[in-house]
Amino acid sequence: MSKAPKLRTPFYNPDLSYDQNYDQGPFGDFASEEIWQPKQPPRFQFLGQPLDFPFGIPAGPLLNRKFTHAAFRLGFPVATYKTVRRHAHPSHPYPNVMAVKLDGDLTIEKAQQPLIADTTYEQPLSITNSFGVPSQAPDVWQADLNLAVQDARPGQLLIGSFQGTSKGEGVEAFVEDCVETAVLVAQTGAKVLEMNLSCPNEGTSNLLCFDIDRVEQVVKAVKAKVHQPLVLKIAYFVDQAQLVEFVTRVGALVEGLSAINTIPATVVDRTGQQALPGKGRAVSGVCGHAIKWAGLEMVQRLRELRAQHNLQFAIVGVGGVTTVADYQEYRQVGADLVMSATGAIWNPYLAQEIVSTEGVV
Repeated sequence: MSKAPKLRTPFYNPDLSYDQNYDQGPFGDFASEEIWQPKQPPRFQFLGQPLDFPFGIPAGPLLNRKFTHAAFRLGFPVATYKTVRRHAHPSHPYPNVMAVKLDGDLTIEKAQQPLIADTTYEQPLSITNSFGVPSQAPDVWQADLNLAVQDARPGQLLIGSFQGTSKGEGVEAFVEDCVETAVLVAQTGAKVLEMNLSCPNEGTSNLLCFDIDRVEQVVKAVKAKVHQPLVLKIAYFVDQAQLVEFVTRVGALVEGLSAINTIPATVVDRTGQQALPGKGRAVSGVCGHAIKWAGLEMVQRLRELRAQHNLQFAIVGVGGVTTVADYQEYRQVGADLVMSATGAIWNPYLAQEIVSTEGVV
């Protein structure tokens, strides 16, 4: 296994608010004007789009075109524009990112107990993030996303991530909001769309991806209006029977499934007090090194179910990818595309390292 690289200056600054990062970022080497290109032409493809190699950054840390443009300059073949909504939506207050102190993997059992978080970031790195899926208004993000799409050179792909917003007006209004948001993203020219089903809470369960009836209804409505390939971002499924139902009911409707987002846990400071202040923030998602096991496991389970049910969806593996070896593990268990969020934030050269160490598989 390759050694975890030394942490660099993160391109999302945890010491600043979300709005400050949006306006002033990216930071560190991500802010350089360096342009890196592979020596070989694109040798892979994802959902019909040519890729230099199957690696990228998922929805979350790439807040706007400045961030996606930096990712493309530094050689990441895939950049996912942060999840957008049909109306402007504010971020949770600062702080939004903290380091989580863990010994080993964040198992489902460990996630039932409070985790300590602070602002000391060190390897192996795991973090918690709590943003509330903020979004600019469409008159801001549509133009910005259109420019981001155009920044992709041959062998690169910009994915547009979106989600619906429930305002308590009923299921039909929520479905309509999902459809209208998807249409707005499609109008930007994004060649692949991703619908976020893994952030609280737009379903009747704690995450929308576990509300399979509603997911099926939303996906059918979106696909009736949008013709670009659609990927669904999902969480870790503890219940295998529930995952089987999800895949058998939805797997034939979409072009891809992406797993995972985070594992939720209660996060406290060293005095035992809530680490992220504010109502509804006692529990937040944990990502980074400690959840790699869950991402790998979900890829394996999805691959097996895809074969068993003769389905064709692509599998995107996400969670704990910080080294070349992590990327290779995901490819070996069946990921058609591998994504890194936490790892890429603290190492903007991760894509280049995969290529330079002949890690591409």
